[in-house]
Amino acid sequence: MMKAKKLITLTLLSALALSACKKTYLDKPITGALEPQFLETEAGAQELLIGAYAALDGQQGGDAAIGGGGSWEASPDNWIYGGVAGADASKGSIPNDQGPINGIMKFTVDASNNFLNSKWKADYEGISRANHTLATVAKVTHIEADSKTNIIAQAKFLRAHYYFDLKKMFNMVPYIDENTTNFNQPNDKDIWPMIESDFKFAYTNLPPTQPDAGRANKWAAGAYLAKTFLYQHKYDSAKVVFDAVILQGKTANGQTYALNDRFNDNFRTVTNNSAESVFAVQAAANSDPNGPSNANNGDMLNFPYGDLSPFGCCGFYQPSIDLANHFRTDGNGLPYLDDYNSHALKTDMKIPSADDSYTPDDGNIDPRLDWTAGRRGIPYLDWGVHPGAGYVRDQRYSGPYSPLKNVYGQAEQDENGDNTSWAPGSGINVNVIRFADVLLMAAEVEAQLNNLSKAEEYVNDVRTRAAKPEGFVHKYIDDSDPTGGFTDEPAANYKVGNYLPGAFSSKDFALKAIYYERKIELAMEGHRFFDLVRWGIADIELNTYFNYQGAITIDVKGGRFTKGRNEYFPIPQRQIDLSGTSGKAVLKQNPGYH
Repeated sequence: MMKAKKLITLTLLSALALSACKKTYLDKPITGALEPQFLETEAGAQELLIGAYAALDGQQGGDAAIGGGGSWEASPDNWIYGGVAGADASKGSIPNDQGPINGIMKFTVDASNNFLNSKWKADYEGISRANHTLATVAKVTHIEADSKTNIIAQAKFLRAHYYFDLKKMFNMVPYIDENTTNFNQPNDKDIWPMIESDFKFAYTNLPPTQPDAGRANKWAAGAYLAKTFLYQHKYDSAKVVFDAVILQGKTANGQTYALNDRFNDNFRTVTNNSAESVFAVQAAANSDPNGPSNANNGDMLNFPYGDLSPFGCCGFYQPSIDLANHFRTDGNGLPYLDDYNSHALKTDMKIPSADDSYTPDDGNIDPRLDWTAGRRGIPYLDWGVHPGAGYVRDQRYSGPYSPLKNVYGQAEQDENGDNTSWAPGSGINVNVIRFADVLLMAAEVEAQLNNLSKAEEYVNDVRTRAAKPEGFVHKYIDDSDPTGGFTDEPAANYKVGNYLPGAFSSKDFALKAIYYERKIELAMEGHRFFDLVRWGIADIELNTYFNYQGAITIDVKGGRFTKGRNEYFPIPQRQIDLSGTSGKAVLKQNPGYH
């Protein structure tokens, strides 16, 4: 834990060094740079590398006019672009608050949307820092070969991560590396080969462990390389790497990859960098009271906000009613793959009065729901029983549920809640890839290769963890004293079962079950939209969502996904305008946008 926090602290110092000169080092300050002799050393290259890690939080892409100078519109968990756009959640809050998200949510977005420009800038800032590291370390002479290779491999890993994010968001983007001299490059080439090449180098050359938990290691690179193959439908290549990662993989701090016994341990500060963490953006609350925040500020809007909320802001990213219905299970503890909305959970859309009693849904429910969405009548961590409308700004607009995976507990708020910015931050890491994600991606590859029993095994591994009673939400000993502990009584009728041997009898059924499992296991973690697009079913799934959810809440009424257009977001108009010379733009807009 200490090593992870150390990395974060150094990250901000390096970021500051990159963005402003330090008079103690320079006789004549040069804006935006340090003299090469201070960087072309092993220590200087390490500082540049840590600066490239610093950009993972997205803060460098923030626009003060829309986000207060923070990072949330370019958050590394992609809650807007992967979660809201993927039907995991509503925008939340009230209709006109942060209006640019409305167009993203309903697929009426155009190239002038400034949130997209923030995301673009944040990723290219990370790429620029990685390239600067690579160009500089190449000039360092007094350095051990292994150390130099390690720096190069980490920088290439980070560059590939940032380009991967851009690729899945915008598809055709300009490619710039450490050897580029003309930065006004066109976006007319597929960059998958370059992403693949960087991850291959990292996988081959990174060590299995690192001195800091937050650094990329060999196995994080392997998981990301296999994911890159998966996105390109190179299933044979993906299988080889996934097999190695699952059988041999370890975290950067030396733990053998494994699923945590408790699902919610993936979203607690005390279990940051656990055996399930493959690669995570490091967060540390209250690390520097006199400096910039090192907390997870990408989710700073995503806390309950209402008359009874203790957080003070902001009521965004409310889990959708459609998402909650996915967690209904049948008598065998299995999901309703085809008609989950026909088995809808009991919801409470009215504003309760002081004497209004409420009994939560008593049907079978997957316990992962209550670690994903706060719902009325169920303990909300140790903050008390969720009061429904008391935690929601406008239920009619976006429903009765509250986000949960990014929220810190009451007992730990002084240590792990960060209030150094204008909205709540936390010390909870952002999971870019965790081991459950790896297992489900590997299951998908096995199904595509018709290895159906292996695919079933991986899915059942994930479901077995979900079924463990120690991972259930339990009732409080005393509802009036939620920090006083929990009973052994589950808070709801939790029931999760495994698929029986041979249930994955066809590729079609196997893929349907895998897609569904990814939905509930990784809900609210920013994956869903990108999954739907790569599966080619975004139009079917999202338009079904708009029809169902739009009949209950008003936020998504009129939403429509257009196949052949909305798989990617428009290239920001600001970037097109800045490209080229003599009034002729170099960057081309994505199909269907103007």
